Amino acid sequence: MPTVAFIGLGNMGGPMAANLVKAGVRVYGFDVVPAAMETASTNGITVVDDPLEAVAQAEVVLTMLPSGQQVISAYQDSPGLLSAARPGTIFLDCSTINISEAQQAAELAQQSGFRAADAPVSGGVVGAEAGTLAFMVGAGDEVFAEIEPLLEIMGARVVHCGTNGLGQAAKICNNMILGITQIAVGEAFVLGEKLGLTHQALFDVVSKASGQCWALTTNCPVPGPVPTSPANRNYQPGFAGALMAKDLNLATNALDEQGVQAQLGRLATEIYSEFAQGEGAGQDFSAIINTIRENSQPDVSQAQPTKDTI
Repeated sequence: MPTVAFIGLGNMGGPMAANLVKAGVRVYGFDVVPAAMETASTNGITVVDDPLEAVAQAEVVLTMLPSGQQVISAYQDSPGLLSAARPGTIFLDCSTINISEAQQAAELAQQSGFRAADAPVSGGVVGAEAGTLAFMVGAGDEVFAEIEPLLEIMGARVVHCGTNGLGQAAKICNNMILGITQIAVGEAFVLGEKLGLTHQALFDVVSKASGQCWALTTNCPVPGPVPTSPANRNYQPGFAGALMAKDLNLATNALDEQGVQAQLGRLATEIYSEFAQGEGAGQDFSAIINTIRENSQPDVSQAQPTKDTI
């Protein structure tokens, strides 16, 4: 296995790097947060004070950063990661960023004589810790073949989606579907409550019917039917509302760039962007059901009749 420089050891990157170490991969790691570095060190990662030191030791440079601009800056800022890499190094970015940013990062690496891939992930912190992430990979065939064994250590599913940037394309399409369906499931449960359905009864029907989806059967937004869903632990993420808002904004950027008419995608972006401005930022994105309840009218069955309705 190649030696890996892992840049970004946060909630996702830290467990991913730890799983590589458990599989016998030599990992040099760096993060700007001291607590993340301390945790990484306890998990067997060789932490360094300078990311360039990590890159100089590696054959694969894996970045897991919050934004595309941070990835691009890390690559090219003087001195950037590209300045310290060995010949033949693969720059593997697992961040979730704009497609255009992923392509720009790959181009920067290639112009410097290196190879590049984007491999955003799905599965959240739970998947990162368990090594069950899904990777959506944008890379040439040769690069994909070289990085696939590393990705298989950290994930349960690795899909080669095409050339550079197409991993990001698959990720944002998937999360646009997810954001829309999580809102739909939340709306259905609030409607069911008002109609007198129990949560369990509605779940038992829909989970075996045409409305079945991941947002229901894995991320059920009410406590009870799916004991492992975030709703059973006061909506601790999981996948935070701020991250869903970010991903939906990336999807909207792509919709605008490609001229796609997509009303539900844009509406979901608006809903989650507002949700993430408050407490929802740190809650699981399934907590959107609480916003739906709050914005709904009082139970009309409890209202007293007026003269007009007698």
